[in-house]
Amino acid sequence: MAKIAIIGAGGYVFPLRLVGDLLSFPELRGATLALMDVDPGRLERTAAAVRELVAHHRLPTRVEATVDRRRALAGADYVVVTFQIGGLEAYRLDVEIPRRYGLDQTVGDTLGPGGVFRFLRSAPVFRALATDMAELCPAALLINYANPMAMSCWYLDRLGVKVVGLCHSVQNTSRMLARQLGVPYEEVDFLAAGINHQAWFLRFRRGGEDLYPVLKEVMAERNLNQNPAGPGANGLARDRGEHSEAERGDSVYEGGGGQERVRTEIMAAFGFFHTESSHHASEYLPYFRKDAARVASFIPKRWDYYEVCAAHDEAGRTGELLDRLKGELAPSVEYGAAIVNAAETGQPSVVYGNVANRGLIPNLPAGCCVELPCLVDRNGVQPTAVGPLPPQCAAVNRTNTNVQELAVEAALSGDREHVHHAVTLDPLTGALLTLGQIRTMVDELFAAEAGWLPDFAPAGTGVHPV
Repeated sequence: MAKIAIIGAGGYVFPLRLVGDLLSFPELRGATLALMDVDPGRLERTAAAVRELVAHHRLPTRVEATVDRRRALAGADYVVVTFQIGGLEAYRLDVEIPRRYGLDQTVGDTLGPGGVFRFLRSAPVFRALATDMAELCPAALLINYANPMAMSCWYLDRLGVKVVGLCHSVQNTSRMLARQLGVPYEEVDFLAAGINHQAWFLRFRRGGEDLYPVLKEVMAERNLNQNPAGPGANGLARDRGEHSEAERGDSVYEGGGGQERVRTEIMAAFGFFHTESSHHASEYLPYFRKDAARVASFIPKRWDYYEVCAAHDEAGRTGELLDRLKGELAPSVEYGAAIVNAAETGQPSVVYGNVANRGLIPNLPAGCCVELPCLVDRNGVQPTAVGPLPPQCAAVNRTNTNVQELAVEAALSGDREHVHHAVTLDPLTGALLTLGQIRTMVDELFAAEAGWLPDFAPAGTGVHPV
């Protein structure tokens, strides 16, 4: 049976949810789960919960726990990455330093200075992981859940790793839209494509009926004509997908009550709805976060992911999830276990994956990371060639891939200037800060996070270690 290595298994709740997904497939219950983390205490918390779950259901699953990455990787068929390099300490710097310059990132893990520096901290670990995989499990598929998704997968592909990146935004947003329209989800037919956190619903139908006209009408009424009673006052259900609930503390895919004004405005301007919540989407474009009044207008209920993470009750939430999984082993909306099951059994599955753009979307940069439907079976992950996006949608995506490309080049070369270039090209950063402020901010981030950035020489030395 398959060996599945989970790197970063001490993370908050999600590694246990992933194990529950894997064990919900009867064909995978004989697998070996190799749980690895650099923090022995956090690793043991997850491992103890997994062992208890396996014992409760009397499964033949073999559970290994180790702080030795090479031991976890040896002979692995699948490598699942769930780590966050630097943890909360580094994350706090990612958001607090830019806020001192007037740049407020509600999440700060995908684009902008927060996303760039989170990626740069991860790059040395990804590079070491790629080297170890080439030696110890050269045929393994790397399933990446670590943000920033697009930068990380683009970089891993450049290192020669067979990689697919997975997110939950397509699943959660498609469900939210079906709810808004009162259409049973199983009757919806949709196609989404673009980049992670900014893929576009190119088609949204029920049978032969195009649902876009009524979608535009409904979302405008519920978000552009704001409900004075506040978010949720219209009684609409919230999407509480397992990963978003576990990782985010509360769903941000609410859909109504003015909370989706950002995405509704984007749809009105560019013609298509996209896949990431309005809170997060507001970070990727220059229109919504210019000052506090504008932020409050577009996002009436503030949501701050750093504060959510800092307030996590890790032991309590792990126990709650374990109790649910003891009651029923049922898959969540996440795609990781479905990929492993399809590849192992040959039972085909379609997932939305983040993969290298090799002719899949011709009006996005060659080699960039794109998110689109992928068929999975014994042949592995097979991306769908979607064709060109509507030109305005591709143009919006390219404002983000510009940042991603320069960050990846920085990680490959060790060139500090490319880090400055990446942050300077970020749409929100450019809308708020001068060139001088951006350079000073980036240098401050370099100084504060130097311990996690071995690839970069101190400013002014002209030395590039990579």
